[in-house]
Amino acid sequence: MPIYEYISAEPDKGCRVCCRGFELRRPVSRPPLEKCPLCQNRVKKLVSKVNSPKILKPLSVYDAKNAGFTVLERRDKGVYEKQ
Repeated sequence: MPIYEYISAEPDKGCRVCCRGFELRRPVSRPPLEKCPLCQNRVKKLVSKVNSPKILKPLSVYDAKNAGFTVLERRDKGVYEKQ
């Protein structure tokens, strides 16, 4: 089940939970939440941040070998050899 983030559509009227924002696990088949479960104030769904790996430097042959990959070097047209 995905995790959805919600925040109060009217921050001055909501409870402290929906004013700060909250996360909720819901099946994909269910419609988006429209009201806060505690105070019944209108809420809106936020776009969540995506967690992606950050590569700060280009990968080297050494990094590839340490990660368990086989590194091949081109010797001739269509011919590759292990390094």
